[in-house]
Amino acid sequence: MDDVSLASAFISATMGQAQLAVAAKLLRMNADQEQSVVKLVDAAQQNLDRLANVAASIGGNLDISA
Repeated sequence: MDDVSLASAFISATMGQAQLAVAAKLLRMNADQEQSVVKLVDAAQQNLDRLANVAASIGGNLDISA
């Protein structure tokens, strides 16, 4: 192999490693984001469960015109 081919192969391998590193980072970010969404949905469900026992007329006459 000549020097140009070796250099080209080295550069290609280096670029491939960089692409794999970026892909791994994106996968980790997606996993963290999914965990955050699950926590948010869980918190909303807990708040909804607390409000389920409130009487039906609560908040019906709320004045929001101010």
